Amino acid sequence: MRPELEQSTGRPKAITHWFVPVVARTPHVLEDGIENTLVAVAQCQPFEHALAVWESALNKGLVDRDVLARLRLPGRARDILSEATPFADSGLETIVPRRLRWLRLRILHQIWLHGHRVDFLIGDRLVLQIDGGHHVGPQRESDNRHDAELMLRGYHVIRVGYTQVMDDWPSVQQLVMNAVAQGLHLAR
Repeated sequence: MRPELEQSTGRPKAITHWFVPVVARTPHVLEDGIENTLVAVAQCQPFEHALAVWESALNKGLVDRDVLARLRLPGRARDILSEATPFADSGLETIVPRRLRWLRLRILHQIWLHGHRVDFLIGDRLVLQIDGGHHVGPQRESDNRHDAELMLRGYHVIRVGYTQVMDDWPSVQQLVMNAVAQGLHLAR
């Protein structure tokens, strides 16, 4: 029997994944616990997407890192655990620093600068802000005021959208590389 396909993409509507659970399942139970779910994610998703899911679970306190470390995790899951931290509040906080780490610059996320949080501070003075769908109206006006305040204090702000990060990463990376090449990340 062939799987039913999405009309728009031609891909299967659902894919079944089979794997040996790391925590035994109760017979006839249709849901897995968080540990088994994370292993399934590690095996089925691209590394950085799986890492974002694992970090989210750690951040939300849904699972304990020490408990995971004591399990017999398959290789890919063990690799993800070795890189995962509980500090990322969103998938972007996992993905962006990982994609920029080759620059070998300090990248801090969700820090306070002059009364507001910024998404990322690269080096000493380069701020990378990533806007989602809620950055409209009063939120957008507040963002603009804070950007102006940061620029008056010697920071350089790059503001991009979520879709740019997820669907057009090369253009975002190029913006950051151009700013770094100009030394805009350095305190003067």
